[in-house]
Amino acid sequence: MRVVSLVPSLTEAVAVTAPGLLTGVTDWCTHPAGLTAARIGGTKNPDVAAITALAPDLVIANEEENRAPDLAALREAGLDVLVTEIRTLDQAFTELDRVLTTGCGLTRPHWLDEAEEAWADLPAPSASPRPTVVPIWRRPWMVLGRDTFAGDLLARLGVRNVYADHAERYPRIPLDELNASGAELVVLPDEPYRFTAGDGPEAFPGLPAALVDGRLLTWYGPSLLQAARELPSALR
Repeated sequence: MRVVSLVPSLTEAVAVTAPGLLTGVTDWCTHPAGLTAARIGGTKNPDVAAITALAPDLVIANEEENRAPDLAALREAGLDVLVTEIRTLDQAFTELDRVLTTGCGLTRPHWLDEAEEAWADLPAPSASPRPTVVPIWRRPWMVLGRDTFAGDLLARLGVRNVYADHAERYPRIPLDELNASGAELVVLPDEPYRFTAGDGPEAFPGLPAALVDGRLLTWYGPSLLQAARELPSALR
């Protein structure tokens, strides 16, 4: 079987489970190291002609990371496109199983069972979760809003996103409003914006800052096991 992946998280999931399946991946597919599949452009601007030329049996995509016109063009070229929707941890487990077993025809991998068990074994979140802001960009400042995979992970870890009920999923919020939001913690991932100890915490004086691996917060795949082990301590 020949598979093209338009989603870095799903690329890692397929590559770890069955390394020989991938024939094409995006320029943003960085894990696992040593991918030899053809590069077919970005998640938002895939090269439809190049993908078609690879003659894949399946293209795997995501409704948030990939654009509907690109997916329609791939279908019009006669390709089978499996589109995932992943906005919660439960959806991640369900969709990963669907991609790997139904889509790719593989046996459900042990790492997926281990990741699901690791999250199930975590203690229940506090009845008084810590109010938190989670910037994902600056210039302008943007934060996690409603209905996001990262927000669901944080909620399971006892973190209350103060913008979880915002009308937008990734709202732009002025910095002075972020600092006046009542948050007791700021979570700063290193992707999509690369927040560091010297770029981010200084904007929130007096507020504890948790610098976290963005892949652990936003990727759904083999990294979910590492996320269950490392994120709880990173958020203390």
